[in-house]
Amino acid sequence: MTKKPDLPDPAEHQPFPIDTVMATLAATMPHYAQPLIDQMGGEGATPFRILVATILSLRTKDTLTAVVAPRLFAVADTPAALLNLSEAQVTELIFPVGFYRNKARSLREISRILLEQYDGKVPNELDQLLALPGVGRKTANLVLTAGFGLPGICVDIHVHRICNRWGYVRTRSPDATEMVLRAQLPGTYWLSINRLLVTLGQHICLPIAPKCSLCPLAAACDRVGVARSR
Repeated sequence: MTKKPDLPDPAEHQPFPIDTVMATLAATMPHYAQPLIDQMGGEGATPFRILVATILSLRTKDTLTAVVAPRLFAVADTPAALLNLSEAQVTELIFPVGFYRNKARSLREISRILLEQYDGKVPNELDQLLALPGVGRKTANLVLTAGFGLPGICVDIHVHRICNRWGYVRTRSPDATEMVLRAQLPGTYWLSINRLLVTLGQHICLPIAPKCSLCPLAAACDRVGVARSR
């Protein structure tokens, strides 16, 4: 009979050093270009602008959203002003962001709902945000954190990928990652985790062939799923 290999003693497994990791990111990531929505939040953009820009940014690079969002806001940066535009006008203004026709339709419908149900203001409750057309958990949480400064954990592809790559979570989807992080991530990091990990993911911890030789967290990372690195 083949002897089964000895399993590692669970007592020898060290907890993931999340405090050290987050402190390191807070010290190093500001040297890189920051995600657009976080820039807007830091500059005091209104929750409506944050909501609209976040929707525009879905499946769209920040460099393009940074051009398109100001173009739309120059014409309409309130629900009333946006609803005064036709769907064709909104479509033209936000072209060529990804799914621009669907987004134009959603933005006008969101504006109508905000005017009819919330006196033209963006709600600051997660469930109310999720009820808006085209708003998923990532968008809703980003509006809460960047638009209102309220607790929320915005999990996009970068946060999902990196947390799993670290070995801090073991999940199959961003929504599942959010639920695990809500249970185990210290509250002091909820507002900053998306900004820090998106910056890390855009510049160092790339989806394919991450730049591990440049990563300030290399010693703490399990590199789960990393087949090749630089």
